[in-house]
Amino acid sequence: MSGQRTGKIGADVFEQVILRRLGAPDAEVIVGPRHGVDVGVIRVAPGTVMAVTSDPVFVVPAYGWERAAWFAVHILASDAATSGLPLRWMAVDLNLPPSISDEDMAALWGAFSATCADLDIAVVAGHTARYDGCNWPMAGGATCIAAGREDRFVTPGMARPGDRVVVTKGAAIEATALFAATFPDRLAAGVGEETASAADALFEKMTVVPECRVAARFGVRDRGVTSMHDATEGGVLGGLHEVAAASQVGVRVDLAAIPVRPEVRAVCGHVGIDPYISISEGTLIATVGPGRADAFVAELAAEHIEAAVVGEILEPSSGRILVTPGGERPLEHPGLDPFWDAFGRWSEEAARQ
Repeated sequence: MSGQRTGKIGADVFEQVILRRLGAPDAEVIVGPRHGVDVGVIRVAPGTVMAVTSDPVFVVPAYGWERAAWFAVHILASDAATSGLPLRWMAVDLNLPPSISDEDMAALWGAFSATCADLDIAVVAGHTARYDGCNWPMAGGATCIAAGREDRFVTPGMARPGDRVVVTKGAAIEATALFAATFPDRLAAGVGEETASAADALFEKMTVVPECRVAARFGVRDRGVTSMHDATEGGVLGGLHEVAAASQVGVRVDLAAIPVRPEVRAVCGHVGIDPYISISEGTLIATVGPGRADAFVAELAAEHIEAAVVGEILEPSSGRILVTPGGERPLEHPGLDPFWDAFGRWSEEAARQ
């Protein structure tokens, strides 16, 4: 039997296997599971909702416990933050390899807890154990919860025709930073010390919590930002397609307007991946009501967050269009993210050396 693809399951399998089996119905579920939607939303009291998301606890010990824990927490918090609601709680399941010592566990958890505290997240439940068969980086899972007023949340399914599309930081932030942090010497030999150092500095950019908080202050729904989505697997183009599909709208995107940092272009070129479709935790895709996009970009800039207007949401009948230097073509989801194969290949080569 041939091996299965690595990474998230595709939209077809998600629809056939997951979406048709969602347990008991509940009238208080306002937003349930949908492909490309970061959170579920539940009404917990009149006018009050919780936005809930779950992800793996992704820990890479080679980064050092502080950096590894920071990244693990921000992966979890970023999806919940895209709801536009304040972050509140986290439940954490750590399924750790038997090789981790008590001292290292204490260092990992201390850094994890400190990062949660920095984000005003309280850890409220969980499970911690060592098990045979568990290994890094997938060291368990967690659920992150944001909460607030029912008229103050957004999801990727709320974009509207006429909205402008804003992208923060640029393409392939995560892919670039993870190659730099994991293979520093090899990458420096390939692209130069200066470029490798700039790529490594993107590590602390792998979060969308800051820009989501800017969006909440700026205003959501009719006040400005109509949807937010974290561009993870499938990269910026995958994320743009997911927003259009979730909102059942058309979209027109100018490929040349999507920022690609010089270090990103260099690293992606060296490892052989397309930056526009490579994993990009830290890149927020936001749609903003007509006449408000430039003001939102200015608000982000005031917080030292780079952003660009890259397109417009259209009526469904207009289709999903990507404008490239070679002409227009359909905006399609790339499917399998090229990062995983490239990263796995580099990891195997490093293990053989």
